[in-house]
Amino acid sequence: MEIIVMITQLILGLSILVGVHELGHMLTAKYFGMRVEKFSIGFPPKIVGFKKGETEYSIGAIPLGGFVKISGMVDESMDTETLKAPPQPWEFRSKPAWQRLIVMLGGILVNVLIAFIINIALCFIVGEEYISIDEVNKHGIVARPIAKEIGIETGDHIVAVNGKKIHDIAELSEAFLNQNGSITISRNGVEKNIIIPANLLDKLVEKNAEGFIEPIMAYKVLEVAEGSNAEKGGLEDGDSIMQINGINVPFYHLFKDQLNANKNKKVEVLVHRAAGDKKLTIQVDSAGVLGFRPDLLIEPSVRKFTFLESIPRGITNSIKVVTDQIKAFTKIFKGELKASNSVGSFFSIGKAYGPIWEWDHFWSLTATLSMVLAFMNLLPIPALDGGHVMFLFYEIVSGKKPSDSFLENAQKIGMAILLALMLFAISNDVIRNFF
Repeated sequence: MEIIVMITQLILGLSILVGVHELGHMLTAKYFGMRVEKFSIGFPPKIVGFKKGETEYSIGAIPLGGFVKISGMVDESMDTETLKAPPQPWEFRSKPAWQRLIVMLGGILVNVLIAFIINIALCFIVGEEYISIDEVNKHGIVARPIAKEIGIETGDHIVAVNGKKIHDIAELSEAFLNQNGSITISRNGVEKNIIIPANLLDKLVEKNAEGFIEPIMAYKVLEVAEGSNAEKGGLEDGDSIMQINGINVPFYHLFKDQLNANKNKKVEVLVHRAAGDKKLTIQVDSAGVLGFRPDLLIEPSVRKFTFLESIPRGITNSIKVVTDQIKAFTKIFKGELKASNSVGSFFSIGKAYGPIWEWDHFWSLTATLSMVLAFMNLLPIPALDGGHVMFLFYEIVSGKKPSDSFLENAQKIGMAILLALMLFAISNDVIRNFF
């Protein structure tokens, strides 16, 4: 069931993004009098469709993209037969360069607009849930191995990132993306500035990375899995685990440490419940798990916005997606971040949507992907919108239009590049998830 929910969210999210993107191309093309032959969400074979006027609208069986076929345009269909005839007034190639430029930017602009609308709506309707730095510092932080490597220790308190006080633990990401990033911690009342290595982000996204830091959190048993060792051992929903083999485990990281130290062994578990304390004997499996979902006792905060406040906030949140993408690309070009660790395909997107359908998360991720799609499509690679934009800018500046044969060959090269990138992304996902 979880896989079905994940796939359904992936298909719906991509269908929305591709649909509005291609709609942007189609509406601008029709506005300038260009003939739009086909509009499709999904790739062939066609499941269902209809024709209205000059345009055939359809839904394809492969829900991982879509396309618009504009007469007289060299596109991914590689249909060049019509280019052998003289240009017709309704064709893309017969229109002024500035009109063609707007058509090529139409999909990108609509994706940006959709992201703005979604993020503004989320800010106004839902607000922003976050973990405040005060809540994180209530008991201090748990330092994972990568954090320990650079001098952070469990029990430290976060004071600042890149020299600035922070209010939200999510702001910690600025230390990894920015050049010369730093984290200021407080340890036993003494502040210390930790310099972030340029390649730390690369380590964090490695397959077997255990994270960086997390708050020290109290916990209780939320839900015992049916048929699990926890259920067989007598653990119940709502139990508070006090000790493992006589060792106090008031915080979740201490509890996990004891389980990891006792894999494939039976442990004595002291729990507190309404009827009184009880000792249980439970088998720990090979992964260091008993078999229950924990309730991590940390209080999130929520920022609320008026409608007028939501507008700049939603736009800022959308733009930050692109600035973060640019910072990540910069690290890749500098060799500080491996492309194999940062490039993913539909598998990664599906996992990001997750196995539980939460509308807030669905729309937030869809808005993020809309900005990513706009950014990626603007890259100056032939076959992408950005490649067409690049050639159109050349035409506008020089007054010389590239020949149809040049555009056809550029399209072939661009398609080869995109196919190689797609195979690279899919192979990364396969290696990360199955090997």
